[in-house]
Amino acid sequence: MPDPQPPSPEALADTLSACADALHRRLMRALRQPTPDAPLPGISHPVAQALFDSEVQLRQRANLLYLDAAVQAGGHLAPQRQALAELAAKAEQIIARVDRVKDLADLAGELIGAGAAIASGKPEHILSSLEKLKHHIEAL
Repeated sequence: MPDPQPPSPEALADTLSACADALHRRLMRALRQPTPDAPLPGISHPVAQALFDSEVQLRQRANLLYLDAAVQAGGHLAPQRQALAELAAKAEQIIARVDRVKDLADLAGELIGAGAAIASGKPEHILSSLEKLKHHIEAL
């Protein structure tokens, strides 16, 4: 029988996130209902804080795994990442001299949108986002 495939980084991240969610629900229930029959009656502040810290660490690990999955998925997007880097360098120069808040907000939104499109790895969103950003930079 062949060895089972290890879970993908995204699947592992989903599992860690689910564990963090479960830990949070359980901890909140213990804090709201400290009854003698609850498994965590009379939880102390230091113990609760340690459990919250563990929840945060689980979420951080999950987020790193999601990032790893995105990097693996986006390996074929090198040209688009390069285009975004070049546009972002131009945007940085424009940001230093733009004097209208609306233009700054719009440009920041276009940068965020293009970055999100590339992070998603969906080509149908990437090209339009990069084009919008390019036209916005040219207009400024």
